[in-house]
Amino acid sequence: MTKGSLKIAVVAGEVSGDMLGGDLVAALRSAYPGDIEIMGVGGPALEGQGLKSLFDFSELSIMGISQVLKRLPLLLRRIRQTADAIVAAQPDVLVIIDSPDFTHRVAKRVRKARPDLPVVNYVCPSVWAWKEQRAPRMRGYVDRVLALLPFEPDVMQRLGGPVTTYVGHRLVSDADIGRIRAARLVRPDTPPGERRCLLLPGSRSTEITRLLPIFGETARILAERNPGIGFLLPTVPRQEALVRRLTADWPVRPVITVTPEEKWQAFIEADAAIAASGTVILELALARVPVLSTYRFDWLANFFVGRLKIWTAAIPNMIADYGVVPEFLNEQVRPGTLARGFERLAADTTERRAMLEGYDLVLERMQTVRPPGETGAAVILDLLAEKKPGQF
Repeated sequence: MTKGSLKIAVVAGEVSGDMLGGDLVAALRSAYPGDIEIMGVGGPALEGQGLKSLFDFSELSIMGISQVLKRLPLLLRRIRQTADAIVAAQPDVLVIIDSPDFTHRVAKRVRKARPDLPVVNYVCPSVWAWKEQRAPRMRGYVDRVLALLPFEPDVMQRLGGPVTTYVGHRLVSDADIGRIRAARLVRPDTPPGERRCLLLPGSRSTEITRLLPIFGETARILAERNPGIGFLLPTVPRQEALVRRLTADWPVRPVITVTPEEKWQAFIEADAAIAASGTVILELALARVPVLSTYRFDWLANFFVGRLKIWTAAIPNMIADYGVVPEFLNEQVRPGTLARGFERLAADTTERRAMLEGYDLVLERMQTVRPPGETGAAVILDLLAEKKPGQF
């Protein structure tokens, strides 16, 4: 490190993590007076901040125990490659972002070789869901945790984990979600014959193949019970062919779109949604789109369901601390149930009004004084000043 410069190693393994990383580095550039150099693993957002990724970060976009086991040799090789490159680069700080199956293993290897290197974990691992013993173990290789959800600092403190700061979630201040929320607040009720159902089966092929056939039967039931209903199905470009193939024989063909702009427009037009459990449920909540949350575990993950500690998998429910969003898992994901649930949420019912009231509470509890990137940057710079006094 030359005087006045800061070298950051960053490792992000998902699109959402890459976006968080890009925002964090941009905030660091604004807060730090010297030059900043970054290296590690990431995607377009971090590359926009000057990163030359060690490899294509989409290799790490896997979900489910069976998928992890299938790609284990590649993951192990990438873990070694990433850790070795970080040690050789001699950065001032390591920031690992989400994807704990990969990033935490990298951090452990780096900590063994560089015990003096500060490590920051952006996105608190779901220790509140299962494997609570991970929290105290993290103190061996993580110095600070930046949390996206307001309840996580208390959980980490109770479990004996690293010092954790709630920085906030980027979705709270997302311009598109704010625009959609404003539009939906003044949106008139839709006549029954013109209602639109938003279908979101996930972005991974495994999620899509497990859920979309059930969504198709749900669409058939809804079309029979609600003549004139339409279906909106945003997806991502890499899954478009799969989605079109799986919906080719639906009696009412959905409008399939692939661009972010079209996705947000579907959020505005929809009366309610049926979606795969995940971050999109929080997007829908902040945008005030009523939703039914669904998920079907892969065959191997079913063996571990009993070890889950949480009472809900829907983030809005965790934040509100009660069941704002109805959830359907595994064999509960039944077309007839989903169809009738959608009908209740699409009309002006007590269920819909209660859900929207819950959404407002979620937004209130997630508010922060300043943007997540700025708070995260301040935590990192304070940590560097503590670990390396006189240098920063």
